[in-house]
Amino acid sequence: MNLEALLSEKKAAIVKKWFDLIIDNYPSDSSNFFKKQKDRFLNPVGHTISQSIDSLFDEILHGIDSEKLFPFLNDIIKIKAVQDFSPSKALSFIFLLKQAIRKEIGSDIKKKQISDELASIESHIDDLALLSFDIYMKCRERIYEIKADESRRMMFRLLQKANLVCEIQEQESDLKSKTVLTQNIKG
Repeated sequence: MNLEALLSEKKAAIVKKWFDLIIDNYPSDSSNFFKKQKDRFLNPVGHTISQSIDSLFDEILHGIDSEKLFPFLNDIIKIKAVQDFSPSKALSFIFLLKQAIRKEIGSDIKKKQISDELASIESHIDDLALLSFDIYMKCRERIYEIKADESRRMMFRLLQKANLVCEIQEQESDLKSKTVLTQNIKG
């Protein structure tokens, strides 16, 4: 039996271990909630992570295709990007897959001498981490853009309330009349 067949056979157990390892990175109250609450509407974070890692696992077994992986990674990373995690902790969920695989099939790897195949799968996981970092950075950039835009809007509204800002149209019409007046005086 090759590694791909073994991983396919043990998929449910590996994905469950992977989910548990990911959720254990959250504070204990959140972690317990994510594990126990199965309703997708009451627990959108747990549901999204669970569904996405299941699909990611399938794609990893068949090689890395960025276009197929992007939606699943993006769903998880958007969640992680808005939470108060460091970049390394936010993206650690990818490397936890290696740990889940080794916990579930570690003894089979030695018995069946499939460590070379495992190295290939782990290389796919590393590639996934690089793709995830790019997605994470785009998400964080977008968050900072949104925060900066909101700060500008708030500042503008405060200046308007304090009557320290006037409409641009008024300034433009005043500027045009001053230009015409200046030309008439010089002319």
